[in-house]
Order: sequence, then structure tokens, then C-alpha cells
Amino acid sequence: MRLRGIVRSTGARYAGVRFLGRLLACALALSWAAGAIAQDRASFQAIDLDSGPSLGQLVSELAAKRVVFIGEIHNRYDNHLNQLAIIRRLHALHPHMAIGVEYFQQPFQSHIDDYIAGKISEDEFLRTTQYFTRWGFDYRLYAPIFRYARAEHIPVRALNVPTKLVEEVARVGIAGVSGKDRAYLPRRIEPASPAYRKRLQEAFDEHQGMTFQHFVEAQLVWDEGMAKCAAAYLNAHKSVHMVILAGAGHMEFGSGIPHRLERRTQASYVIVLSSGVNLAPHVADYFLLSKKQNLPPAGVLDARLKEIDGECRIASLRAGGAGEKAGLRKADVLTEIDGHVVKGIADTRLALWNKKPGDIVRIEVRRKRFLRPAARLDFEVKLAASPQRLPENR
Repeated sequence: MRLRGIVRSTGARYAGVRFLGRLLACALALSWAAGAIAQDRASFQAIDLDSGPSLGQLVSELAAKRVVFIGEIHNRYDNHLNQLAIIRRLHALHPHMAIGVEYFQQPFQSHIDDYIAGKISEDEFLRTTQYFTRWGFDYRLYAPIFRYARAEHIPVRALNVPTKLVEEVARVGIAGVSGKDRAYLPRRIEPASPAYRKRLQEAFDEHQGMTFQHFVEAQLVWDEGMAKCAAAYLNAHKSVHMVILAGAGHMEFGSGIPHRLERRTQASYVIVLSSGVNLAPHVADYFLLSKKQNLPPAGVLDARLKEIDGECRIASLRAGGAGEKAGLRKADVLTEIDGHVVKGIADTRLALWNKKPGDIVRIEVRRKRFLRPAARLDFEVKLAASPQRLPENR
């Protein structure tokens, strides 16, 4: 694989991309080569940053392939704006297209279908797919993509395998998997190449509580499971083109999903990565350079929450923050937010994900009292603005 182009995003609403260079073989090859073999001449190719085709021409090149992989750094808003810009253009060229995503797991496909068909609301879609429990990134990062797919009736396929399966493989290895989750194990799992194992070793250094071999096997189940699911859809729908959205680590150098999908379908593909990924020779076909963007501030309670004994309790409140001003207290048990029943942190995130600073929400809590039954109390909370970097608990 050769990196064929660098694309630059202007930072406009849908990332308005423009090419900066073509036929790139990465000047980074110079430093890489120097570390491997002594050379008496530099090995690189220059990049002309002032020439190149438009976004429309780029997408025309992407459209020549049946599968377009667009990798991401999950929490980078600009990465998702880039994805949407490309999806819109590709859909104009290929009305019969589908989108495959890492963010949802295969057992929840029917709920995604219902959302795309307009049968359920966005909140119901997030609740029934257990989005905030199983994926958890701020849904506002992805909402424009799913809303566009719903408006245009573009099928969205849940590619990911169940979390429990990946966790079990990481703990006991593929041979130790039992029960109904074994049904999601691909029959054939291609071993990781030496280069892929080396990259996984770097990632493994940040994990504990498992062997490296089990860590590799878990990653392979992840990759093969998503490739198998996408391939099944493509093989059943021969005229459909597909855009696949997933973390860059599943796509870099073609080692994760791409090669495994190609093995199952013989479908042509192209890989597009975005800013935030380390640029290296052969990492992708195209690279999108975009300025890092933050989501608008979210409305927050200024409370830190804990799940204890099946309840969602306030662990702490920011002094002078929204929750404290409204009268909430440490150890209050949240039971309802704007009509949403609260049993855990994921329920609070579902109730608050689309709220803005200044919005007023009704909070019901259960508060313990000394020598008396617990009281049920209602509060109106004027939400504060989230900090630039969103905490895990809102």
C-alpha cells in the first residue's frame, strides 16, 4: 500500500477538504531507513503542497473502490466531520451504499434498522443499543452521521462483536471461550503479521491483567468479527458500496479489518485516515489533515456520580456548581431526569447528552434521612457548561 495523497481540511462545518499533495511516499521514510540500514543517500519523495484535485475529484477516486475505510481517533470531532463530508459525496455517486460502524454491536442490529427506518426516536435508538454502556463516547460526535443516514435511508450495519466476547478472549484466549458468545467467533482467524504484532505490543504495554497472546487474540477476534460481518452484507448485496467507520488502529497498513475483508469478498478497497494518527510510510492510501475541533460545551450537572448497589449516587459536587446551587447533595440517589428513569450512569448520559448550558432539567432524587424513611425530592437544575475536555461522568 502506498500513501497516495494528503488532504487538508479547512475546518468548515463538514470539513471542506482539499488536496495538498499526491503520490506521497512520506519523507518520514528517511528517518525510518536511517535507523534500519546505513545509507549514503537520503530516501524520500517531495510533496507539492500547492497542487492537487478538489474534494469532488478525491471522492471520485474513492468511489472507484467498492469499500472505503475511513479511520478515526474516536474523540476528534474533526475526524467525524471529515467522515460525513466524504459520505455525502460518495452517496451522491453511489445511491446504493451502506455504512458499517464499529460503534454498535451485532446483536443490536434490529434497533439500528428501526432508527434508520424512522420507527423509533434517537433517544430510544441510543437506549436500545445500550450505546452509553457499550461504546460511551459523546454521541454528539456521531449524531450528524446517523441523522444523515436516517434522512437518506442509508443502511447502517453494526459490525462490532459483543464486548463480553472480546473481554473473555482477553482473559482466557480463543480456546477458552464457551457459551452463546462463541457463535460470534469467526471460523477462520488469520494470525497477526509480525509488523501487526509489533504494533500491538506497543498498545499492550498500556494494559494489565492479561497475557500478550490473549491480547493479540482479542484484537484478532475484534478485527475478524467486523470483517466477517461487513463481508456477509457485501456478499449478500452485490451492487452495494460500503463506507466503514472504525478506529484507525483497525485500519492502519491494512492489517486489521481491510485485508481480512478482502480475503472474504475480493472487494477493492481504499483506506483514508485523519489527523491524530501517526503518519508513516504505507499507513494508508490517503491522509486527511484537519485542525482539531472541539464540540460545543455540553450542559452538565457539575456532579461526579458512582454506581453503588444498583443505584446512581452523587459522589461529589463541584463547589458552587449547577447541582449544588440547585440543592443536590452528596450521597443523593438519582432516580429520574426529565422523565428518564435513572438506574445507572449510562441513564444519566442518555438523559443529558443533547442538553446545552443554561437548559433547565428536572431531577428527582432519593435522600436518606436520619431515623426517618428516605425522602423523594424534586429539583430544577440549570445546567452549567462542560469544561473543554468532557469528564467521563456528566
